[in-house]
Amino acid sequence: MESSASIEIAKQALLTFGLILAIGSFLGITAKKLKTPDVAIFLLAGMVLGPEVMGVIDIKANSIANQLILIFGSCYILFDGGASLKLKVLKEVWLTVVILSTLGVLISMFVTGVVAYWILGIPFIIALLLGATIASTDPATLVPVFQQVKIRERVAQAVMSESAFNDAMGAIATFTVLGIAAGHAEFSLFGSMGELLWQACLGIFVGGILGYLAAVLIAHEKFSFLLEYAPLVTLMAVIGAYMGADGAHASGFMAVFTFGIILGNKDMFGFEMQEREAERMEDYIMTTALIMRMFIFILLGSQVNFALMNEYLIGGVIVVLIFMFIGRPLTVFACAALDPKANWTRNELLFMCWTRETGVIPGALAGMLVGMKAPGADVVASVTFIAILMTILIQATTTKWVAKKLGMLETV
Repeated sequence: MESSASIEIAKQALLTFGLILAIGSFLGITAKKLKTPDVAIFLLAGMVLGPEVMGVIDIKANSIANQLILIFGSCYILFDGGASLKLKVLKEVWLTVVILSTLGVLISMFVTGVVAYWILGIPFIIALLLGATIASTDPATLVPVFQQVKIRERVAQAVMSESAFNDAMGAIATFTVLGIAAGHAEFSLFGSMGELLWQACLGIFVGGILGYLAAVLIAHEKFSFLLEYAPLVTLMAVIGAYMGADGAHASGFMAVFTFGIILGNKDMFGFEMQEREAERMEDYIMTTALIMRMFIFILLGSQVNFALMNEYLIGGVIVVLIFMFIGRPLTVFACAALDPKANWTRNELLFMCWTRETGVIPGALAGMLVGMKAPGADVVASVTFIAILMTILIQATTTKWVAKKLGMLETV
């Protein structure tokens, strides 16, 4: 009997997923041997394996499979990042994180917009749309990099927290500017800030409730009847936190990140797991997060449009370089100055300037703009992918070297 078209599509998808796991496992081991962040190698491998070169992996950016992987993968990596944060450390730098995640995004957007306007010769509103798209940093990149490179705790947690918290602001800024560019809305500072506050607070509330509930079900002295299924509880709660917050028009990413923070700091709420069970859950989370990194960055690399990138290559590279070496330092030093109690040193701030990789969330926003046929979507997508490649391949791979030069490596 002849196989139906749906079965053939399923077989092809299964083969692709198997290849990603096999190739990703080999590359993960290679990255560990080379002491290089695995996300950079995954990204390069995806570019080679994609339809533009070898054609081994070809999953369209607007396909259901790709969107599912991007959403769930980003959520799980965010959860993993939240679980690795320590509230005792975070409370020392929370004001800097809040300022960087709000005002910092707007500064980055404006600086990038002005530069893009002059360098690329595009309308100012399109330049601002580009600036908003790449203004947020990428937890899917930073979390695994900081797990491989042991940075001073408060610096690492400040940067990872910023990368998680600024996604909501980046998305809001992008669609606010898009509304103006498309002639559907007028800019409203108070309206945008109110929307940000609503998304952030509701996301934190949903994530906090589910995080506490999960802690009760797996670590409470009397009610931990799901202890044996603790790893599966993380999967269910990550999905529940994202969907619950998203359904309430809040930040799903904020919810899963908060869920991770609560679960990772459950001992502060009086919940403790047996050492063996805690290790089993930690191993499961680490393995699942690794698989998500493989899929996200290999797929992201395979979807790079070389023709589109080439059209704006020179101007795009100049814009990204100014963004990296002027825009980001200006953002960090301006925002840190508003939090004198944090007592940031010059070297700490310089390190924070260097660690702001662009990745999954800006890539997803650019893909959505292209799918919506938004004004200037082509140039936005082109420069966004240039930013993704440059920041991951230049900054992520040199994180350890820069940290060593600035004295930011954690001493054992």
